[in-house]
Amino acid sequence: MNSNSTKPMARNGVALLLAMFFLNASAQADQNKIQIGSKSFTESVILGEVLTHLARSTGVEAEHRAELGGTQILWQALQAGDIDAYVDYTGTIREELLSDVLKQGVEVRSERDMQEQMAKKQVIMSDQLGFNNTYALGMRDSVAIAKNISKISDLLNHQDLEFGISDEFMERKDGWKQLAIKYRFPKFDVKTMDHNLAYRGLERNSIQVTDLYTTDAEIEYYRLRVLEDDKGFFPTYYAVVLMRSDLKDRFPKVADALLSIVGKIDSNTMTAMSANVRLDRELETNVAAEFLNKNLNLNVPLAQVDASAEWRRFFWRLATNTKEHLFLVLVSLGLAILSAIPLGVFAAKNEHAGNFILSIVGVIQTLPSMALLVFMIPIFGLGAVPAIAALFFYSLLPIVRNTYAGLTQIPTPTRESAEVIGLPSSARLKLIELPLAMPSILAGIKTAAVINVGTATIGALIGAGGYGAPILTGIRLSSISLILQGAVPAAVMAVLVQYLFSWFERWCVSPGLRLK
Repeated sequence: MNSNSTKPMARNGVALLLAMFFLNASAQADQNKIQIGSKSFTESVILGEVLTHLARSTGVEAEHRAELGGTQILWQALQAGDIDAYVDYTGTIREELLSDVLKQGVEVRSERDMQEQMAKKQVIMSDQLGFNNTYALGMRDSVAIAKNISKISDLLNHQDLEFGISDEFMERKDGWKQLAIKYRFPKFDVKTMDHNLAYRGLERNSIQVTDLYTTDAEIEYYRLRVLEDDKGFFPTYYAVVLMRSDLKDRFPKVADALLSIVGKIDSNTMTAMSANVRLDRELETNVAAEFLNKNLNLNVPLAQVDASAEWRRFFWRLATNTKEHLFLVLVSLGLAILSAIPLGVFAAKNEHAGNFILSIVGVIQTLPSMALLVFMIPIFGLGAVPAIAALFFYSLLPIVRNTYAGLTQIPTPTRESAEVIGLPSSARLKLIELPLAMPSILAGIKTAAVINVGTATIGALIGAGGYGAPILTGIRLSSISLILQGAVPAAVMAVLVQYLFSWFERWCVSPGLRLK
């Protein structure tokens, strides 16, 4: 391939870098807004709302970036400055966030030790909020009675039990693998699943044992037995506020306000708030506001919950999610088209380079989508930018491969005819080869677009919004209606994409070249 054909590739690469730069800059442009984070379970979301209300009570603008996945996503976001504060737990801080310090042989035993080590990471760790939400194993009380199980050691005598373990607990350093070593468990039948779905599994007896948070409202609701940790494996998990050290300099009143809930939330209060959300279907923002109004004498207004307000909220949420989802899909697909078509052309013109390019984009396609999202966080932070970057990489393979296939499958006599009449390579590519390959290229773009529509739903795990947001909330709250609010529009959008590309093909491809 001649040097002229590589110039579009260079320009597209520069365009991609500039687009990512400006997207990242715009995502972090508002430095005057406080960003509060929370993990993807109900208690964390409620506490995130508590911190958000406290920040707003000082007169600043605050945003709650809810349900951002697990510990590592929140921790990376805090260190990168994408969020200013969130609530975590002492056991998690010691075993997960300070694991690098422990590996160096530094002793971290007390909460004071933790605070000192976190300060070295430019993070302020508060004193206890007042409750200990430790991990535990639990099962339905009726099953525990029938099998005479009251403590974790008793599980050794029941190897027929099926375990449903949350994905984060499975991989934590203070999680399932170390627990199994401590108790010398045999090889149980263990399934990995979402924490919130595990309760449904217990109810239907598809699993018999799962990991619990001891303040979960479902323990009483589903009549579960919390098994005694008779070997003392689980550490204490006292809730604390983690905030960036620079928050005290930028917004001292906000920092003081966030610390004002230290010692104010006991276990019964936290369990009751979780029950109000999980069981009574109250809004997290209202549950948090009622707690603050009662215990800190604030005057936080409550969101309206009448039928008309619910419908307004539904249509507003649908419009917002659609806009966010379209943004993720269109930007990532546009960048992929600009990059993948030149890559496919280059691969078709250069056999050795072609094998290398197809191998690389093929390997990228095999990476788990969640892993790729997490890889993007240190580079682009939270929000739409890392999701767009991940979707961009997932879009490359079908477009590159179909461009390569369309160009390499052009009949040899056609190529030779173009050469005989004296057309230069650039003219042959523009006037003959690309038009003949267009049906295949469009098929690849259509495949990438459909993939993007579906894959973009997981962007909600890192605060990108879109149709994944109601799906995640619906899973957390066991609400089919919320899940459908994300799943149905995503399916409709995928169908519309199919029709749109079918129409576009009829418009720009000669009838004789259309794929049957």
